[in-house]
Amino acid sequence: MHPTNLIRRLDLVTLQLFVAIHEEGSLTRAATREAIALSAASKRLNELESALGTPLFLRQARGMQLTPAGETLLHHARRMLFNLEKIGLELGEHLQGVRGYVRMLANLSAIIQFLPEDLADFSAHHERIKLDLEERPSNGVIQGVLDGVADLGICSADSDTRDLHTVRYKRDQLVLVLPAGHPLAARAEVAFADTLDNDFIGLHAASSINMRTVEAARRAGKVLRLRIHVPSFDAVCRMVQANMGLGILPRKAFELFGGALGLQAVKLADDWAERELLLVVRELEALSPVSRLLFEQLRGDR
Repeated sequence: MHPTNLIRRLDLVTLQLFVAIHEEGSLTRAATREAIALSAASKRLNELESALGTPLFLRQARGMQLTPAGETLLHHARRMLFNLEKIGLELGEHLQGVRGYVRMLANLSAIIQFLPEDLADFSAHHERIKLDLEERPSNGVIQGVLDGVADLGICSADSDTRDLHTVRYKRDQLVLVLPAGHPLAARAEVAFADTLDNDFIGLHAASSINMRTVEAARRAGKVLRLRIHVPSFDAVCRMVQANMGLGILPRKAFELFGGALGLQAVKLADDWAERELLLVVRELEALSPVSRLLFEQLRGDR
């Protein structure tokens, strides 16, 4: 079927019913949940499958199970319904005086170290602009901006930014985080290669810091001894405090979390420990006026 014809034959009630059938595992329970007569629900499902030209569910004794085509539709249906819900919320906020939305994606380093103060300053001068910020690893930030999920993104400079427009946002320094009594704690700085006989606490596998450290260990001819992956900077510090291993964090993140736990930070002597964060957009000229305001405030160290 031609995409235009399919769009004309889809409607929100049917998509909501489709999602409900999957979640309830039963056409009868889904019809009750959506307040639709069972016969009408069955008719809607049959018409949807006919329009798509493929079954969406396997009718089994234990309930309705999605086919591969149904799995694909579920992914898109949930996204469409979520976006429509956001549209309703945002339009409602415009009625209350909101003048515009800026959607941002940023990696954890930017969110923890720099964005709280930068966004607070922006909001103080633009109280009627709503900011929507989501954390993703750097590669996810880039993909999200390319897909139009966000207007602006902040990612590590060593990421493949593809065709995005980029400017410098901030610089940071990675440090080795370790217990106060560790033999390396007395050093002013240390080469990463000299730490690799120790266990490490890693951030999630897709994080820029994790990928940098794994690659640096490979170049040193060793395998990074990752004992555990954790999702956040404070979790790294807690694991180091519990003597589970050493950690690598941005210096400012260590200052926020590590000092209070009695940990120490030692500067890494390696060039890769000096990092740059980038501000990325699809097309500068295509930014909305409110997004352009935030872009101009964030660009470059001040």
